Order: sequence, then structure tokens, then C-alpha cells
Amino acid sequence: MHKSGLGNSKSNTLLQEYSALVGDAVLRHRTRVAERQARVEADLAHRVKSEFIANMSHELRTPLNTVLGFSKLLQEHADHRLSDADIVQYAGLINSAADHLLAVVNDILDISKLQSGTYALDAFEVDLSAVLEDCVAANRQAAADAGIELSLRVAYSLPGVRGDDTKLAQIFNNLVSNAVKFTPRGGSVVVEAHERGRGGVMITVRDTGIGMTPEQVRVALEPFGQVDGARTRWREGMGLGLTIAKSLVELHGGELMITSVKDTGTNVTVTLPPEHQVSPIEARDTMFGHGPQPKSERAEDAAGRDI
Repeated sequence: MHKSGLGNSKSNTLLQEYSALVGDAVLRHRTRVAERQARVEADLAHRVKSEFIANMSHELRTPLNTVLGFSKLLQEHADHRLSDADIVQYAGLINSAADHLLAVVNDILDISKLQSGTYALDAFEVDLSAVLEDCVAANRQAAADAGIELSLRVAYSLPGVRGDDTKLAQIFNNLVSNAVKFTPRGGSVVVEAHERGRGGVMITVRDTGIGMTPEQVRVALEPFGQVDGARTRWREGMGLGLTIAKSLVELHGGELMITSVKDTGTNVTVTLPPEHQVSPIEARDTMFGHGPQPKSERAEDAAGRDI
């Protein structure tokens, strides 16, 4: 019995030592994994910061140079007579550059307020279908110029939502303009909206554009993140649009999800929860690009269309 007790004690000691060794090995492995992840995240943050500084310089200096250059030409009008057509053209270029600068500054102010938690919404009952119609209409000319088919499909009885109509318009204007911007000629962009089965509203912006890899989606959702951070990238922008849109959706209690396939297209889905839903309002199913229709005709057409 005495020898058996010694054997058990020795076995327990060996098991404890083995458990301690295994525990140490697991802890070291987890530490190495955490360190690698931290390095990856630090490298990503550094790259995003560097690209932001380069993009910031480009996005500010380009329109500023336009303003300075063409305003100088107008200033020298007495010495070098300009035609009325030239004056109108230069004034238009200055105005466009100033609009671009204002948009950049507004985006930076928006992301600053969102990250500091000082952003406030004015919540009212919103006709979401009307907001979407306005957003698609605002981007219709850009889509036509780019040779892209832009359409809107809204469920016949889309419920209203409680939210800030200005910020909802900002969200969907951004998503639609992004989809148009990154869709090649001959492609299509479709905006769809319907009530979810268990309540709430779902809006999807679907394009047949250049698409993104999962890593690129993650970068695009980072503040100042650019999927193509090179100075020669084929589309301009500060890389704030998706981040602002996502933050504004979350302020409305919703969720923004991106699914994308490289060289195939991207789906951006916004869901607004049932608690933000209000009494149903009659919505329209409108296909933009075929000319505006009277509201009565749009409502009649909606009954026969699938989403």
C-alpha cells in the first residue's frame, strides 16, 4: 500500500508537470499569434495613415491649384481680354473645384464628429422610397455619361422609417455614386428596397463593377482606407465615404454589410431594424433611365414588378 501511494504521488506530480508544460506552450503560441496579429494591424494602420496623407495632399492641392490658376486668369482679364465663353468656363471650373474642396472638408468634419461620439441625428418619420428616388435621380446623369444602366426597385408597400432624412440621403447617395464610379461602361447598378420578413427594411445597392477581395473590403471600411492607394489610382476620393455611411447606418440602429467578388461586382446591404419602422406608406417601383413618370403611374406599375 505504501509503495502504491508513492507511485500515485509520482504519477500526479508528472501529470502536473506535463499540464504546466502544455499550458506554457499554449500560452506561448497564443502570445505569438497575438503579436503577429498586432504587427499586421500596426502595418495596416501605418499604411492607411501614409496613404491618407498622400491622398489628402492630392485631394486638396488639385482643386486648390484649379482655383488659384483660373482665378489668376480672370484677374488678368484687363491685360489679356477673355471671351465671355472663357469667363463662364473658368468660373465653372473654379466652382467645381470649390465644391470638391467643400466635400473633402465636410467628410473630414463628419468622420471627426462620428469618431468622437458627438454626432447627433434629427429623427423624424421618413418616406424612404422618396429618399431613394432622389438619390438615384441625382446620380442618373453620371451613370448615363458613364454608359451604365441605373435602376431603382422599391417594394409597393415599403414601410416608412424613423430617422434623419438628410443623413439617410447621404448614406445612399454615397453608396450609389460609389457603385457608379467603380462600374465599367456597359455595366449596371440596381438599388432595391423591401420590408424584411421579420420586420425592418433592407436596401441593397448591387453593381457589376470591379469588385473587391475580402482584404480590400476590410481596407475600404477603414477610415481613410483606399483599396487602390496609389497616386495613379483610376478614381479619386479620400476613402471616407464607406466609413461615414457605415457609421451613419449604425447611428440609425442598422447594419451595413458588403459582399463582393473581384472582377464580378459588389453588393452593399443596409438593414434598418423593426424598432425604427413606422406605419406603412405607399411606395413606388421606379426604373430610372426611361424618363420620369407621374407618381400615379409609378404606383400602378409597381404592382406588376418583381424586386
